[in-house]
Amino acid sequence: MQNVEKPLKNPQLIENSIKPRISVAPMMDWTTKDYRFFARLFNPNIIMYTEMVTTGAIIHGDAKRHLDFNQEEHPIVLQLGGSNPKDLATCSKMAQDWGYNEVNLNVGCPSDRVQNNKIGACLMAEPDLVAECITEMRNAVDIPVTVKHRIGIDDMQTYEEMLHFVDTVAKTGCDNFIVHARIALLKGLSPKENRDVPPLRYEDVYRLKQDRPNLLIELNGGVKTFAETQAHLQQVDGVMIGREAYHNPYLLAELGQLWQLNAPDRFEIMAQMLPYISQRMAEGAPLSIITRHILGLFQNLPGARKWRQALSGGNAKTLTDIENAIQNIQEAMQRTEDYLQENQV
Repeated sequence: MQNVEKPLKNPQLIENSIKPRISVAPMMDWTTKDYRFFARLFNPNIIMYTEMVTTGAIIHGDAKRHLDFNQEEHPIVLQLGGSNPKDLATCSKMAQDWGYNEVNLNVGCPSDRVQNNKIGACLMAEPDLVAECITEMRNAVDIPVTVKHRIGIDDMQTYEEMLHFVDTVAKTGCDNFIVHARIALLKGLSPKENRDVPPLRYEDVYRLKQDRPNLLIELNGGVKTFAETQAHLQQVDGVMIGREAYHNPYLLAELGQLWQLNAPDRFEIMAQMLPYISQRMAEGAPLSIITRHILGLFQNLPGARKWRQALSGGNAKTLTDIENAIQNIQEAMQRTEDYLQENQV
């Protein structure tokens, strides 16, 4: 393993007072640290997840690149992919030392790549192995260890089989399960199809909470609105939101109503992003790597298309001069604001 200078441990835990638990799902190539910084500006109480990071990438690769995050991202969870208990324990300890608030084991990803390495949803067929992994992870750290899983896979699709999986893992002392309310058909559907084709079975997640009231159960899958989130919270302890939080990030601001928070102004959010964009470009990050995450800022409003075009059209996303890049974004903000005022929004 690389010798990496570890940051000071951040003792901050996710406050129990932050209820309900609302989180942004781990999404490969989407929930990068740039997106997470942006998303945090909408709501201080949303729990952020990293992309899934494999244990091999951390232990044998560039740990700093995979683990670094902005302090503003707290509360933040590192999601790990792996099935070797010792490696998972090592990476969990590194996550704690790096300052993460929690660590989560991925038992839900359906991609071929992770199946071949015994990572993700295929682990639902091996609850004893998952329990061994969670035991080692919990023994290695003081921060919470959680599990994200599907309601079933392939030939393991009944509620009873999911309950057996949860009960087996819960015997380790793990009491927080994030449940994607779709089965994953690992033999026959692509990862993309597994996000949409299997029907949502929210009632299975509700039933799990009813049958195991002592466990903290969070629901994931297909949630797109504040009203839907409210409805699910009548049945479960938390809601994890995926693609909608990326394509329509202002939903995170609307969810602030759950804590009686005032919704921030979109233009104020962008004003806070500008120094961050300048800093990241000064570090060598291409402008397009950052701006791709903010294209949905005005989703569902007049002018949303013009905003996207201003940031991604022509040479806008290839600007390398920081001053010109910031000026281009400021001009796009002004044009969008003028357009919204003209349309009385």
